[in-house]
Amino acid sequence: MAFVQLIEYTTTRPEEVAEVLAEWERATQGKRTARRAVWMTYRDNPDRYCEVVFFDSYESAMENSQLPETAEFAGRMRELVDGEITFRDFDVVDEREL
Repeated sequence: MAFVQLIEYTTTRPEEVAEVLAEWERATQGKRTARRAVWMTYRDNPDRYCEVVFFDSYESAMENSQLPETAEFAGRMRELVDGEITFRDFDVVDEREL
């Protein structure tokens, strides 16, 4: 079953976050199990962000989480955000192209 993770946080340093994301992508090329990601900002709160990350399954998401590069990425992200990072996990029930 497909799996989606929402990652929400607030930051006033989006350029640095983008750099860290790009570094993680380069470092995990050929290893990561994340299949797709969307990075968004809230229209009414431009310092609030949400990443939507798509995986083939919960198990593949956990495999991705165990990568040393992901642990390093998470630590660097914590330095760039204001407050806590919130993770929300979802099993995909249905997916359609509209």
